[in-house]
Amino acid sequence: MSACEQIMQEQTLIILKPDAVHRHKMGRIISRFEDKGLKLAAAKFMQIPEALARRHYAVHEGKPFFEGVVKYLSSSPVLVMVWQAEGAIQISRKLMGATFGFDAEPGTIRGDFGCSRGYNLIHGSDSPQSAAYEIGLYFKPEEIVDYSLADQNWIWGRND
Repeated sequence: MSACEQIMQEQTLIILKPDAVHRHKMGRIISRFEDKGLKLAAAKFMQIPEALARRHYAVHEGKPFFEGVVKYLSSSPVLVMVWQAEGAIQISRKLMGATFGFDAEPGTIRGDFGCSRGYNLIHGSDSPQSAAYEIGLYFKPEEIVDYSLADQNWIWGRND
């Protein structure tokens, strides 16, 4: 990958949460990211220990929902992934939709697959800083694979 391509590439952490796993939505959700043109750079199916869930949501410690989200994230297996593309964070946030399916627009992951006001299927980093922090919680640098997609010029190319 050229230096220019590396600069343009942004990474984001995506977690398919317990409800996505138990409702058999992992494949359909992953397809949304692939269809959009994001590149999968790392993936891990795991049960998040409560201590790690607390670190993940540390910015929310002290808020009324903190204990509930920690319990939810650590309650069952999840699929933790790193996706990469130019603008990966913004693209992913648009794909996910509003926080809860009840409020999310049709065409988004949460809007199409959820109607809950409590469970929300998926987590995505909300900034480059949170992405770097969150990716570091789940992956060692050597676990993130750097490669080129055969069709990346068509996906990420520009017609300048």
